[in-house]
Amino acid sequence: MSKTKKYVWEMVVAALCIALGIVLPVAVHGIPNAGSVILPMHLPVLLCGLLCGPAYGLACGVLTPLLSSLLTSMPPAAILPSMICELAVYGFVAGLLILLVRTGSQIANVYLSLIGAMLIGRVVYGVVNALIFRAGEYSLEMWLTASFVTALPGIIIQLVLLPLVVLALRKAKLAFQP
Repeated sequence: MSKTKKYVWEMVVAALCIALGIVLPVAVHGIPNAGSVILPMHLPVLLCGLLCGPAYGLACGVLTPLLSSLLTSMPPAAILPSMICELAVYGFVAGLLILLVRTGSQIANVYLSLIGAMLIGRVVYGVVNALIFRAGEYSLEMWLTASFVTALPGIIIQLVLLPLVVLALRKAKLAFQP
């Protein structure tokens, strides 16, 4: 794939991921607490990082919640700053790790990159809430509950769906292989 085609492909995929990050939360809005449980905005941001690399992953992680909040009021303004930080880290770290992790197995590379991004993003989410956005009122228990207990269905969806999509796109030669 030529450099020009690769850049165009990455821009198109990043734009599609941003659009999905706006549409998916609206699609699951009827389910109570769906944003916290299913994590619909996380899926396209992580996917963008895994497919397009750290720069596009970071951009997608910043623009998706910002545009979604402006267009749909989801996420609400009160949690928007911490979500921007969390999603920016997801996209950036997923993109960085997919370039760096080399196990000899594509599926292991994708899973290690995905899990690493998911863990680091959740740590950043907890730290920025504890130190900046909700200082003095955010506890370890709140972080564990929000990041792992409530989010467990979304985590499972991410771990099942994203590697399948990335590997299927690569197999169909519709995705760049780092």
